Amino acid sequence: MADTSWNDLPQPLRRVLDGTPAGVAVLDTHLRFRYVNPALAAMNGIPAERHLGHTVAELFPGLDARDDLLREVLADGRPREITSSGHTRAGSPQHRRYWYGAYHRLETAGQPAGLVGILLEVTASHRQQRELEQARARLALLDTAATRIGTTLDVETTCGELATFLIEHLADAATVELLPHSDSQHARPLPDGGRRLLRTAVTARPDLLERIRVLGERGEYVDYGPDSAVPRCLAEGRPVIENQLTEADARRTAPNPDRIADFGALGVHAAMVVPLTARGHRIGTATLLRTGPSPGFGEDDAVAAQDLAVRAAINLDNARRYSREHAVAVDLQRAMLAEPGTPHPDITVAFRYRPAGTSALIGGDWYETVALPDGRTVLAIGDVMGHGIEAAADMSHYQAMLRAMALLEPSADRLLARMDGLAGEVHDYRPSTCLAVYAEPARGRYCFASAGHLPPAVVRPNGEVALLPVAPGPPLATGHNGYVPSYAVVPPDHTLLLFTDGLVERRGEDIDRSLERLTARRLPAGAGPERLLDEVLAGAPDPAEDDIALLAAAPARPRPGQASSGEVLTALTGGRWQPLRR
Repeated sequence: MADTSWNDLPQPLRRVLDGTPAGVAVLDTHLRFRYVNPALAAMNGIPAERHLGHTVAELFPGLDARDDLLREVLADGRPREITSSGHTRAGSPQHRRYWYGAYHRLETAGQPAGLVGILLEVTASHRQQRELEQARARLALLDTAATRIGTTLDVETTCGELATFLIEHLADAATVELLPHSDSQHARPLPDGGRRLLRTAVTARPDLLERIRVLGERGEYVDYGPDSAVPRCLAEGRPVIENQLTEADARRTAPNPDRIADFGALGVHAAMVVPLTARGHRIGTATLLRTGPSPGFGEDDAVAAQDLAVRAAINLDNARRYSREHAVAVDLQRAMLAEPGTPHPDITVAFRYRPAGTSALIGGDWYETVALPDGRTVLAIGDVMGHGIEAAADMSHYQAMLRAMALLEPSADRLLARMDGLAGEVHDYRPSTCLAVYAEPARGRYCFASAGHLPPAVVRPNGEVALLPVAPGPPLATGHNGYVPSYAVVPPDHTLLLFTDGLVERRGEDIDRSLERLTARRLPAGAGPERLLDEVLAGAPDPAEDDIALLAAAPARPRPGQASSGEVLTALTGGRWQPLRR
């Protein structure tokens, strides 16, 4: 097959070959060029005539033309569709170019005479496909991260989840560090212009865990010089990549020069610092390290790490905001509950309060005691609906209201009716449950009324727990009124126990079953109110799903005329005192 045969092509065919945007080439049985059309010459960056007599490898050593597959076409005559990649002599901004070609065998008298190949450059579509695959992979990674990072509202837990996820997918070791809050003494700028951060997580692959002490300890403050990667990342708001780290780089970047030798022994050769940015504010950084045979960090790694950092930063910011509000609310509530009123000397009262775990906001649990001029003592416990600082503030209003109204009303039901009207019609407070008790321990007599609260319990001398059947009315601030008094005679060696729902309620469980669990408990026999409450709290879940407030009351000493210990308690409506015997 002579070269001149391709120069003598019919004009219609030559116009087709010369005008098509597809590259067309004819190769002989030694895979040497015998014909190249203008489109392929432009793709390759050299004139068509300079191709003739040369192989692809001779002209374009950086091009993978898949010669092995071309020889298979020559051998068996079966056409092949082949993707080749690399670079020709034509200039291109692409990191790598791709071509899609269809190859057919040419025959003369039934014998292989060469190949004809038709090629199209598919670099753009290949790049788009690769970018689409990378986007899908990043979305899948983010979907997985959404279930693994931010499972709680605890800052340290969230940081640990982020660090662990990073070493599972992008790094050999990782640390997470947060900027101190603006009102912290550690938030002040360092004299040299560097930054101080709190290390909140540090972890590594299992085989590196024993050696990552070089990275520092969780909970310590770390000072970074102004030229190191962390301050630069915070200032620029974008990832900082340092591949092929030298000892000088490590000395400049590491916060502790004494650990440089250990840092090198760890085999760290690449680092990437990504900012943690939430709501337009940078709150810290995550540092990713690679060691040993792991490759350096590339732009794809930076994009993936930044995506994770953005998602995690929102969770971290939510956790920090929650932690601060939770701490303020707890302090507020503890301060308000720290000094309940003083009861009369004939009754001993003890209190306990325990906030819920970090998975829930602080509630509005409250208790109060008021000594009345006629010798009775009012005991009360309640729970403002909702959570947060607002609930804690309304709690204080209910306490103050009870202290004032108890001096004006003669019974528990009248007290709740007055508070209901004031809370809903006058002040528009949040609804609150409340159990009010007018206690006459010297006579063993108690008057109860409930505004949607759980019933009181009594603890017998042998530690058995029983509930008093107090009729519940609507919560305070609803305006429905309708509170019914219940009366009981309680022997002097029994202890009255008031509690909020956090002590007994469990998610998904019927309240009757929850109360049965309480009455099935056996508390220490003969225990006083203080010890009794310690034992009750010790048996409660920790952390609990909701706040727990407790009040225990018992006669200070036996008095003449009190009900004997052989009598049992009962609760009756209608204003009549009627103890029942066993």
